[in-house]
Amino acid sequence: MHTSTITIDVHLDENKVPQKINWNAAGSTAEESQLAKAMMVSFWDGVDKSALRIDLWTKDMMVDEMADFFYQTMMGMADSYDRATHQHEIVEDMKKFAKDFYQKFRATQLKENKLS
Repeated sequence: MHTSTITIDVHLDENKVPQKINWNAAGSTAEESQLAKAMMVSFWDGVDKSALRIDLWTKDMMVDEMADFFYQTMMGMADSYDRATHQHEIVEDMKKFAKDFYQKFRATQLKENKLS
């Protein structure tokens, strides 16, 4: 059996707020560790039938970047669900929700920019 290792280093400030997130994966084409402003990691506990999650973001993650991150993550989750289940109608609902979320975010941003 082959094993691959993913390493995540989270650098914290004095208040334990993430300052920097670096990650690398064994066998990756990237020789250096990669910098990230945010991360979401989920594990499925089959015994407890529950999701275990780690969601972190750095202080310099902007709100618009967070919206992009969530939108792209939701779309990616929909694609993964499609590959796993082939339940295309549900997948389309998931993607519609992601698109609606992103459109509402952008509308809110435009409205806030007009008020400033």
